[in-house]
Amino acid sequence: MGSSSNSHSSHHFNLTLGGTLVALGIIFGDIGTSPLYVFKAIIGHELISKELVYGGMSLVFWTLTIITSFKYVFFALNADNNGEGGILALYALVRRYKSKWIVYAAIIGCASLLADGFITPPISIASAIEGLENIPSISHSIKPYIIPIVLGILIGLFVFQQFGTHIIGRVFGPIMFIWFTMMIVLGMNQIFSYPAVIESLNPYYAINLLVNHPGGFWLLGGVFLCTTGAEALYSDLGHVGKKNIQASWIFVKIALIINYLGQSAWMINHEGQSLDDKSPFYLIMPEWFLPIGVAIAAFATIIASQALITGVFTLSNEAMKLKLWPNVKVNFPSQLKGQIYIPAMNWILMFGCITVVLLFKESSNMEAAYGLAITVNMLMTTSLLSRYLVIKRRPLIFIIFFLLIYISIEGSFLVSNILKFFHGGWFTFLIAVVLFFIMYVLYKARILRSQYTEFVPLDDYDELIEDISNDKSIPKESTHLVYMCMSNDKRMIDKNVIYSIARKRPKRADVYWFLHVEISDDPFEKKYSVDTIKEGKIFFVHLTFGFKVEHQVSLMFKRVVDDMRKSGEIVKISNYPSLIKHNIPGDFKYILLNSRVSIDEEISPFNQFIIRSYRIIKNMSLSPVEDFGLDTTNVEVEAVPIDLGKKKKINLTRVNHSGMQSIEE
Repeated sequence: MGSSSNSHSSHHFNLTLGGTLVALGIIFGDIGTSPLYVFKAIIGHELISKELVYGGMSLVFWTLTIITSFKYVFFALNADNNGEGGILALYALVRRYKSKWIVYAAIIGCASLLADGFITPPISIASAIEGLENIPSISHSIKPYIIPIVLGILIGLFVFQQFGTHIIGRVFGPIMFIWFTMMIVLGMNQIFSYPAVIESLNPYYAINLLVNHPGGFWLLGGVFLCTTGAEALYSDLGHVGKKNIQASWIFVKIALIINYLGQSAWMINHEGQSLDDKSPFYLIMPEWFLPIGVAIAAFATIIASQALITGVFTLSNEAMKLKLWPNVKVNFPSQLKGQIYIPAMNWILMFGCITVVLLFKESSNMEAAYGLAITVNMLMTTSLLSRYLVIKRRPLIFIIFFLLIYISIEGSFLVSNILKFFHGGWFTFLIAVVLFFIMYVLYKARILRSQYTEFVPLDDYDELIEDISNDKSIPKESTHLVYMCMSNDKRMIDKNVIYSIARKRPKRADVYWFLHVEISDDPFEKKYSVDTIKEGKIFFVHLTFGFKVEHQVSLMFKRVVDDMRKSGEIVKISNYPSLIKHNIPGDFKYILLNSRVSIDEEISPFNQFIIRSYRIIKNMSLSPVEDFGLDTTNVEVEAVPIDLGKKKKINLTRVNHSGMQSIEE
């Protein structure tokens, strides 16, 4: 049962036509549908001017180049964790080099990325469906039906998740190829009407807009929308591989720039006019093509939303494995490798997306809630990438230059998005704060538990355990007793394990197993080691899972036992003569220890708050039994005390016939 990481990741670097087509379908949906609303957000209610259009176009081009192309496509993709990418994969890659701030960067980044999942589907789908208002024959009558249509699509999208998306996934790539091709054709048609618009790529116009245009800096909040899907490029690295993403990005970026240029050309030809809250994306379409264009846009935004939802599932699953998110039920709706479905996250997302639509009603209002959270995520990714560069021993001057460039740019985008806070940014910020709180509580509670869990030398108790095993006066608990323990060292064992075996209720077994499960930084690792403490009597097993591997401890442990039987390390599995006669294996029982803080502990108010919050979260989470993938028929969860502070002093007075005696303890 060795590591499978190498076999998993070896195919990730093969450039294929199919791989690039898949990349179009599952990776570029979010950033690929941004032309629906970017220029609408930049221009706003201002009159169209050359300064505004050229400056906006220049900012869009250089934002896509510096952030998306340089940072993500050609730099971050090289910071892979055995073929996997994203902020948590990066965190798992660099956390082995101890730095306290790393986990906070990962938590903040993860929380903000999850919060983005509540706004991306509504704004994408709403932006597409609002295109119906541009069709003259229905423009006056369709408006009351926009919200119901958007809600209907969203509800259908989330309801469909439980059945798996492997069938429609096959057509994602071809549909998105049609989408990007359409954008190129529409853009080129307008560029031919005003070829000089290509001049707008000059960075002079970007600087001029920021410096000289009234309120120019705050337009960065709208400009940033053009790159909001960049994080998905990195997060979805494991699906199609670096080379396929980089190759397909060339086509995607060309399509995006041509379409943005086409929108710019159209606006220059209508200088002095107002957009009237309409998207230039639809205004550049011939009237006869509008129904087709809206339909293709609707499909593209559904695909973008689907990819985002899948990304949320993947990110949540990774966070669970890294003990940064509550354990919830994870389903596998199809045989497609890596496809998961998390019911709790699905329905929470659906409720959140419906709330966004009902709260903001129009995509132009949703734009205010869009971007704030993702800028925070990008800054966190930048900080973790800087740590990665340090680990890779890159020149200090390069690291400083990298930080200065991207903290300056992304920090500017963050400041510009703060202006949106009271116009809708508060919504995603609030969600991100709630998600951060949940993740922080889980992390802090785990730290408290590890700090105050006492470990004792196993050698000091092996004779005691053997004596209990041979003591026939103690009722037999099981042939094989398996303790899930926190200790990852064969020489040490959780004191609570000894408490459970010897003090709480003596537990007699023929064989004692101490099993430690570790989540490794390698995403697909599966391996184990066994140490014999007492031959044929006491064993210490160390199971290692990657953070993307499904927990199936029962199945894995059976494999360990089978391997040991074949190697002769275990002569017999059962001590029951009748079972041995018929070659029936002995019974196994798992013991899970649930540490509880004693009521006689003095704990700081902050730690009390963390513990209480942790209990609430745990009560709503999947049980440890289900989390480990254990057979529920042979598992016992046992509460044991844990000391987190000083014992409370108790003043006790004894009353007897001879008088009163004060006893202080």
